[in-house]
Amino acid sequence: MRELVIVSGKGGTGKTSVTAAFASLAQNSVLCDADVDAADLHLLMAPVVRKKTDFMGGSLAEIRREDCVECDRCRELCRFEAISADYVVDPISCEGCGVCVDLCPEHAIDFPVQKCGEWFISDTRFGPMVHARLGIAEENSGKLVSLVRQETRKLAEERGFDLILTDGPPGIGCPVIASVGGAAALAIIVEPTVSGLHDMQRVAELAVHFKVPGLVCVNKFDLNLEMTEKVEAYGRSRNMTLLGRIPFDPIFTRAMIEGKNVMEYAPDSQAAAAINDVWGKVMAFPAMNVMGIKDFSSIIK
Repeated sequence: MRELVIVSGKGGTGKTSVTAAFASLAQNSVLCDADVDAADLHLLMAPVVRKKTDFMGGSLAEIRREDCVECDRCRELCRFEAISADYVVDPISCEGCGVCVDLCPEHAIDFPVQKCGEWFISDTRFGPMVHARLGIAEENSGKLVSLVRQETRKLAEERGFDLILTDGPPGIGCPVIASVGGAAALAIIVEPTVSGLHDMQRVAELAVHFKVPGLVCVNKFDLNLEMTEKVEAYGRSRNMTLLGRIPFDPIFTRAMIEGKNVMEYAPDSQAAAAINDVWGKVMAFPAMNVMGIKDFSSIIK
């Protein structure tokens, strides 16, 4: 089973639009939206939810007043000042560290697991999709990303799909790390800007660390040809495969308004032709064709 994770060093580079376009071109694939902090692939996929499950994440302290002797130990220990003078825990201020729970001399503090969000298995016009919704200001998004990917792989195995398309989170933080491990390849979507190049370099280092080959695609390349060349030069210097260039085109925005990807909305456009070429290079990449590869160290440096 092959998994292509589409990532970017920052938000707004167009990775979700590219993922949605890939969904039109892929065959026998399952979609996965691993960008749980700001999930938006569902806006283009219009999924019909078949299964909804609560995601239980971190814990919050709750003081049992009938057992509390008001020794003030918990208030002394809480560096977040989450416990009021009348020994009530503020759920917004509580960071769930558990110090008060462990060191309460009367063991009068419970630490129940909280519902942090929901995850879904849905049907779309391009096949099944696994996605999630993290609660407002909730944490543990890395844990939820891992869960969504596990459920996607399980679904693919059960239904006989051999390709997973994952819309990954931006950046290099915990959610991205959770979305990278075990992937066949990373398609890194880059904007031709100074910050875009810098962010791409960080993602490339992450890919090397996890021994997953990185493939570079420059989106909106014609907005800054000089930076496009610098991005591609860096990719070549790291022996990364260059997937190609996608031009800037308002068609992407118009397609979003219609709830479609660019391949559906304007299949004869230059943007659609460019994405089709990029997809061809993705599928021609060795790691996307060789089954069961575990170590890509011989492919990347």
